[in-house]
Amino acid sequence: MSTTETPIIPRYSKEEFARLGDEFYERNVLPHVTEADKGKFAVIDLETGNYEINRDEVVAHDRLSARNPGTNVWVVRIGSRYARRFGPRSPSAK
Repeated sequence: MSTTETPIIPRYSKEEFARLGDEFYERNVLPHVTEADKGKFAVIDLETGNYEINRDEVVAHDRLSARNPGTNVWVVRIGSRYARRFGPRSPSAK
């Protein structure tokens, strides 16, 4: 970590963080997304309610972090239950 980065301090348990993130996404982000947003990432600051949507998760995170340094973020892939997939994929899952 460089001296200019703000350390991120967890404010919630993992379970509470996930619950709050899912609730905020369902209530505040999902009503505003369009079909064109499907597959993009929503990066959400649970403290301020700010969020960014972008096809590139890093871009969305950097934009949000520029406004709210040191924030704890929840990441959701719009239209999917999971932000990322680990492990092998079947050819039909593309």
